[in-house]
Amino acid sequence: MCAVFLRALLCCTACGGQTQQNSDSTANTSHSATDFARSDSGEENLPAPEEKDGITVKIGEYEFEATLADSVAAEAFAATLEEGPVTIEMSDYGGFEKVGPLNDSLPADDRYITTGAGDIVLYNKNQIVMFYGSNSWSYTPIAKVADLTGWQEVLAGGSVAVTFYKE
Repeated sequence: MCAVFLRALLCCTACGGQTQQNSDSTANTSHSATDFARSDSGEENLPAPEEKDGITVKIGEYEFEATLADSVAAEAFAATLEEGPVTIEMSDYGGFEKVGPLNDSLPADDRYITTGAGDIVLYNKNQIVMFYGSNSWSYTPIAKVADLTGWQEVLAGGSVAVTFYKE
């Protein structure tokens, strides 16, 4: 008889505790509109990142911070930089961009875009292009430099060695 009473007491306590815990967790949950990314169907997904990852672009003594684009090439390039810095010899093309070959191809999702100063894109799956002018062509975005102080000065002219790295 005592054992039956203890089982009943444990069962009631466990159920009551679980109900209270669920009640507390839902009662205290509140989210702002920016806490979750929403899918097209309106479902809540994981919290949206506050800032995208970035990379550093070093040209001579100048360093520029670039924000990674939302593309397969940007993800692959960032993964490469996790292994260590990448230095590319880049030459001038057309008086508005620098172009340099990668050792390996990256996945591409080319689309016709108009670039501007500070854009870093993938061309032909195996070339990095950095713009100090503008052009319209099919590229896959990789990154964008926002603060262009000194950008044109270090890129205009002859060939340059550019080092990309992630901290």
